[in-house]
Amino acid sequence: MSTDKPIRVLVVDDEQLVRDLLVSYLNSLGFVVETAQDGLEGLEKYTEGDFDLVITDLSMPNMDGLQLMKELREIDEETVVLMITGYPTIGTAVEAIKQGATDYITKPFTLDEVKIRIDKAIGAKMLKGRLRSVQGLAWGLLFSIPLWLVIGIVLAWMFR
Repeated sequence: MSTDKPIRVLVVDDEQLVRDLLVSYLNSLGFVVETAQDGLEGLEKYTEGDFDLVITDLSMPNMDGLQLMKELREIDEETVVLMITGYPTIGTAVEAIKQGATDYITKPFTLDEVKIRIDKAIGAKMLKGRLRSVQGLAWGLLFSIPLWLVIGIVLAWMFR
């Protein structure tokens, strides 16, 4: 995955050990990482920063991961969120994905698994951005072709 600027990640988890592990690993991959210990702090940091990805625990004090994700989506509906939890159930996984989580990771997780999920999520975000650019170009061409046809007809009529 190559981008012009480093990928900025916000890690939100109430477990210091998980935050430290993810910060160390993601920094080693070249990501710029900030952390928050709960959803409220995560929301505050998100509004102050420009993050490409949010990795958040599902179960935290003050504001859980689902509520945080809902708040983030109100700020930017394209926010990429990876949800992690130590208490996996089919219901929570379905709810997280239904509410917009890009992916769902269960604890304990491997660092390779985290990297794969991040690459997949960021890749999907970049692909959506490229698709929007192509769609914009297509609309521009669609509107400019009739304009050039009209100009051509007018010029042909004027110089006949």
